[in-house]
Amino acid sequence: MKAEVWKQKELSDRYLEIVRAAIPLAAVQIDVLLTLIAKLKTNVSSFLDLGCGDGVLGRAILAKYPKARGVFLDFSDAMIRAAQAKRPKRKARLFFVKEDFGRSGWVRSVSRQGPFDLVVSGLSIHHQSDRKKKEIYTDIFHLLRPGGLFLNLEHVESATPRVKKVFDEVFVDSIYERLHRIDPSLDRGQVETKYYRNPLKEANILAPVETQCRWLRRIGFTDVDCYFKIFELALLGGLRPSS
Repeated sequence: MKAEVWKQKELSDRYLEIVRAAIPLAAVQIDVLLTLIAKLKTNVSSFLDLGCGDGVLGRAILAKYPKARGVFLDFSDAMIRAAQAKRPKRKARLFFVKEDFGRSGWVRSVSRQGPFDLVVSGLSIHHQSDRKKKEIYTDIFHLLRPGGLFLNLEHVESATPRVKKVFDEVFVDSIYERLHRIDPSLDRGQVETKYYRNPLKEANILAPVETQCRWLRRIGFTDVDCYFKIFELALLGGLRPSS
């Protein structure tokens, strides 16, 4: 399974330190996510951060809803340790779960803490096959309370190869700008070569955002939309109906 590469500590650390930090408009994406939570789901007493990485989305939610019970789930030891290390210092009801949500039955590992008012995921579900993506979206639907909200900040497929090339170039520029501040002697060509040869890219199984929104509607989510998009980075999701 290609996603297993994320269990390698060296690659996970490099992603957190360089690639994730260079994501274009990352702060804006999180701000839009928080705005949607506030407008669509004002009561957040419990949430699940699925494929949490170092917990960046969960921490943003806790900053707005400090009394919420949070579950951080990832299948990588390195990511779980990073999320634990960065958790808020104040007392909070937080649970850190090592689990592979690509495997059947994963919901049992979090069912005791559920149902959830909110489920979020950041750049994680796209490592699964399309068939598995749909299964995971169905699992999430049933983990939500009626009226619960699902938001997926995701890497999606470009509409055309030309548009994909634009995204890749923008991302390389962003990574280069970040690394160049650390090492002014670094050449952009070196960054570009490493970007295209990055083994983490091989774990990507991208699907168009329109296709994924259709899946969510068929499952039963309402108010489904792509709420924000910059090239291959999209925030999509929907609500479980209240009744």
